[in-house]
Amino acid sequence: MKIGVPTEVKNNENRVALTPAGTDRLVHEGHSVHVQSGAGLGSGISDDAYRSAGAEIVDTAEEAWGRADLLLKVKEPIAQEYGFLRDDLTLFAYLHLAADRALTAALVDAGTTAVAYETVQLPDRSLPLLFPMSEIAGRLSVTMGSYSLLRSNGGRGVLLGGIPGTRRAKTVVIGGGVAGEHAAANALGLGSNVTVIDISLPRLRELEHLYPGLETRASSRYDIAEELAAADLVIGSVLIPGAAAPKLVTDEMVANMKPGSVLVDIAIDQGGCFEGSRPTTHDDPTFAVHDSIYYCVANMPGAVPETATRALTNATLPYVSAIAGKGWDRAAADDAALAKGLNVRAGRITLPAVAEAHGFAA
Repeated sequence: MKIGVPTEVKNNENRVALTPAGTDRLVHEGHSVHVQSGAGLGSGISDDAYRSAGAEIVDTAEEAWGRADLLLKVKEPIAQEYGFLRDDLTLFAYLHLAADRALTAALVDAGTTAVAYETVQLPDRSLPLLFPMSEIAGRLSVTMGSYSLLRSNGGRGVLLGGIPGTRRAKTVVIGGGVAGEHAAANALGLGSNVTVIDISLPRLRELEHLYPGLETRASSRYDIAEELAAADLVIGSVLIPGAAAPKLVTDEMVANMKPGSVLVDIAIDQGGCFEGSRPTTHDDPTFAVHDSIYYCVANMPGAVPETATRALTNATLPYVSAIAGKGWDRAAADDAALAKGLNVRAGRITLPAVAEAHGFAA
């Protein structure tokens, strides 16, 4: 199979969808890999490294897309790439279609087979291709939140862990999944007082056992409002696989928060879990809501591409190999987890949550 790897074009997206190690495996399995020149530079990977692994370097995005039977990306195509979509192409990337009607319509119109990393799901309901990016986003959320808390950045001017004789900052994490756990662990490590809110009592018990000193609350509108009123930093990490994120933090709750408090919305790729959230970029990451600061960068792991690119290929490569070696139909038939990744095919939305989000027929 011919596999294409274009340069990512989203703002400050320095990840790339395949490493030289992944290229080497695919080439040795008999496939051809076509990498756009410069695609790996943001992740510290040169064109020569890809050539040494057996890839062909192509000059343009048109060539990387046009030669491919299977196109690997990190982030979803944006408007300037819609013209590359076609009905004999399989696209494998993070898509987050429930939050992107325009892309959903473009994929339907083009007849592209669109497979989303974030909806590949194992029998235990875990998301193996979202897991590593959730780990990174969770850890980064505290880093970027604590930076935004600096008074020079408009924040409250508090240090998460304080120092002896001063109070520690209060961090509230809404959602106790992978991203939420890593956010909580990072905040605890920096000395913050941390509360995790989740709907699952077994999960809250597990987190309390894993992280002594962690406080937990069962999720309700009342509990969220009460915790936010005392919070310095809020991390939103609520995920419903493939669906738009629920708006758990209302405008009214934010209006009652401390001036200079910071809210980081990890769920922004799926529309965000705060009322008033809108996607931002690494160039311009924050905006004000009442007297608080929202951080809503939609590709947070793109800030650490050397880590994120390698973590992503580690997770995706077995699935890429299966699709390339068997074709989509056989690969999906052999692996029910991979089959759940299909979002659009032959002009039809196959994932009910996406169809429901946009009023399309499934």
